[in-house]
Amino acid sequence: SLSAHLVTDEAALNALYGAASEMSLLKEAGHITSRYRALIEAAPFAVLATSGPGGLDCTPRGDAPGFVTVENERTLLLPDRRGNNRLDSLRNLLADPRVALIFLIPGVGETLRVNGRAVISADPELCARFVINGKAPATVLVITVETVYFQCAKAIIRSRLWDPDARVPRASLPSAGAIMAEVTDSRLNAADVDAALPARLAETLY
Repeated sequence: SLSAHLVTDEAALNALYGAASEMSLLKEAGHITSRYRALIEAAPFAVLATSGPGGLDCTPRGDAPGFVTVENERTLLLPDRRGNNRLDSLRNLLADPRVALIFLIPGVGETLRVNGRAVISADPELCARFVINGKAPATVLVITVETVYFQCAKAIIRSRLWDPDARVPRASLPSAGAIMAEVTDSRLNAADVDAALPARLAETLY
């Protein structure tokens, strides 16, 4: 049965996997080094993880390369661009400041992981630093870095994430409208949602 093979303590876990490699431990830094900074400034995409009373949240963040600003070796600035106003990540941060980020760079196998703590700033001068198309973000996450390290390329290689031959045609998967129709028991019409989506994306990008 499943329960007979559950791993429930660290000793059992270590017995299955063994010790961490020396390199995996040495690559961790307590601040943003010059070469880790280069990776952050080249990344147009990151995933932000938070935790709160309602559980965990993981959300994509993306913009032009360097959209996350390295303010100094211990501080990152992440503008909160327009979304759907669910505010799952921000609500979590009100209760628990811990964050984790993973940065991805197209064509590069290594990813970068950052752990730290964040506060939400609505300082007008700070938000004004991130104006795009005349629009400033409502807030900026000010992240104090605690650990930073790169992840080797194994996952990217195995997944063929950047391999053009592995790209999935969008039309082969359910559209946004089809998904919305299903989850709302057809209260929303798939064709209407899909027809309105391009204009809505263009109008609310920033």
